[in-house]
Amino acid sequence: MTEPSYLAEVRESYDTVADAYAALVKSPTELDPLSRSMLTAFAELVQASGQGPVADLGCGPGKVTAHLAGLGVSPIGIDVSPRMIELARTAFPDLPFSVGSITALPFADDVLGGILAFYSIHHTPPELLPLVFAEFHRTLAPGGRLLLVSHVGSGEHRRPEQAYGGLPVSFESYRLPPGRHARMLNLAGFAVDAQLVQEPDESLTWKIASFLAHKPTVDRRSPGAESFS
Repeated sequence: MTEPSYLAEVRESYDTVADAYAALVKSPTELDPLSRSMLTAFAELVQASGQGPVADLGCGPGKVTAHLAGLGVSPIGIDVSPRMIELARTAFPDLPFSVGSITALPFADDVLGGILAFYSIHHTPPELLPLVFAEFHRTLAPGGRLLLVSHVGSGEHRRPEQAYGGLPVSFESYRLPPGRHARMLNLAGFAVDAQLVQEPDESLTWKIASFLAHKPTVDRRSPGAESFS
């Protein structure tokens, strides 16, 4: 398929800010307790399923990928930014990292035991999220686990002029209502097991939502279900 046009902007921007981002982004051990607990719960559920590897989508410089490995799963880091992947491979040479897009994952059907999308979908235009969630569903094995974490809001979006050390960027950032994410996951065929919405505080700049879900062993999608709004 033809690559969605927004990805070129995202790739260029993150290539530009990659080094500053890697220096500034927190290690998972520095995250708030609830965010850490969701990562731990996800890893435990993947281990209990006894299935295949975990794809860390939008892995950036690899810090979360390495954290997953420390929790006992077998992660594969994927990012649209070649520079981010270079930094991840340098920092964590024993882990596998590849350049790739969440709109066309480099995996066969039904092979992943887990997918982590940790702040990796908020640059995706809302009308393309069904495509992204369909890729998640396609590549996860039946019974496989998904942890989706994202900035959320009331449907607003913005185009920041700079980020990470004041460097210029060129991408949109979307903040959808949590319920909309949950409905799209359901329509894509996922069963949502738990949702956590965290309000901004001294450690969180924006409201975030976490969704733990799994791919049922029987396809739950309704024929002709097309509305993801």
